[in-house]
Amino acid sequence: MSEVTMDKIVSLCRRRGFIFQSSEIYGGLNGAYDYGPLGVQLKNNIRDIWWKEMTQLHDNIVGLDASILMHPKVWEASGHVSNFTDPMVDCKQCKSRFRADQIDLNAACPVCGTKGSFTAPRNFNLMFATHIGADIDAASTIYLRPETAQGIYVEFKNVVASSRVKVPFGIAQVGKSFRNEITTKNFIFRSCEFEQMEMQFFCKPGTDEKWFPYWREQRMKFYIDRIGIVPDHLRWHQHGPDELAFYAKDAYDIQFLFPMGWQELEGVHSRTDYDLTQHQKFSGKEMGYLDPETNERYIPYVVETSAGLTRNVLMALSDAYEEQTLADGDVRTVLHFHPNVAPVTVAVLPLVKKDGLAEYAEKLEHELREDFATDYDQGGAIGRRYRRQDEIGTPYCVTVDYDTLQDNTVTLRFRDSMEQVRVQVSELVSTIRKATKEYKRV
Repeated sequence: MSEVTMDKIVSLCRRRGFIFQSSEIYGGLNGAYDYGPLGVQLKNNIRDIWWKEMTQLHDNIVGLDASILMHPKVWEASGHVSNFTDPMVDCKQCKSRFRADQIDLNAACPVCGTKGSFTAPRNFNLMFATHIGADIDAASTIYLRPETAQGIYVEFKNVVASSRVKVPFGIAQVGKSFRNEITTKNFIFRSCEFEQMEMQFFCKPGTDEKWFPYWREQRMKFYIDRIGIVPDHLRWHQHGPDELAFYAKDAYDIQFLFPMGWQELEGVHSRTDYDLTQHQKFSGKEMGYLDPETNERYIPYVVETSAGLTRNVLMALSDAYEEQTLADGDVRTVLHFHPNVAPVTVAVLPLVKKDGLAEYAEKLEHELREDFATDYDQGGAIGRRYRRQDEIGTPYCVTVDYDTLQDNTVTLRFRDSMEQVRVQVSELVSTIRKATKEYKRV
């Protein structure tokens, strides 16, 4: 088994229509990417599994879709206007820009090799500023949101009033965020435009000691049980004193073993009452909660789970990617997606295009669309078509052959093991569903 590299992931994504660089015909735009037919389906599948996990399977979590554009006071209250910065340096020789905390300022420039060429570090605010209204001045300045969490906090009172939820409860949101990164690298891992999956869980002060470990356990189980990630590719990292935000009680990151090493995938943070208290201070509006049973008023503590949907896509691709050398010396590239995540669940392939096989296969593929994401492929040798489906991560291939016309059976091929079995067409849907429910990665 060969090493999984970022170059191989990027090449496959472009070749098979997962992810393209934005505006490529004009030379591309750094830090911006477009999701192709397979990529958008993969992303949507992960998003939908997360949404179901949070809002459907938990009866005390509701959903929200907050606006990307918010009142600028929101970002003053949250501290983003004054504190959301990275230290930046430039190379005086080649004009390349770097984060000062990620390079040795006494070393040579990694781009041009010039020593002693860096400028003094200076703070760089990561928020994208824009203007609203006809006039372009300081009064019209607003920001593209750098995170989705603040939209949840400012709507806390409205959700409580309209949804009749009671503490403890959570608010979940999936949406785009924007950060004017100094350097964008490692494909979609760090980009200027990305999507987040966040849930803010509001609880009575003191009970956060119970809910914080609960949500840590739930979030790790999600990746293993729901997304099908190899457990050895995941680990916890607790924030040390130099990493922990001043208002945070405790914080852990779920890290994944990406091709470039262990990196953050999701954060689970105990944020105390800092956020609601800040918005109460800056807005002048009461952000407390009145317990209907005890008549006690307090500002809830928050346990946050914040995951990058964009990073989840890269994780799924990296975790699934494998190159296998087969007995005949052929190399098979395969994506071992869990069937619930795979962009295509079932591919239907006629053995040949003649003698009515193609017509039968097309009809079958249309019928299977009611239950699964499907693909139809009739071009080329059957073995080559299998390889194409392996490379995009299709868990099941259904082959229509001459016996099918006689007895209504088809060959069902399993991606991971390459095992093939004969199945009655009438039992095909139930067989695939059973295999998906019992799926274990080989």
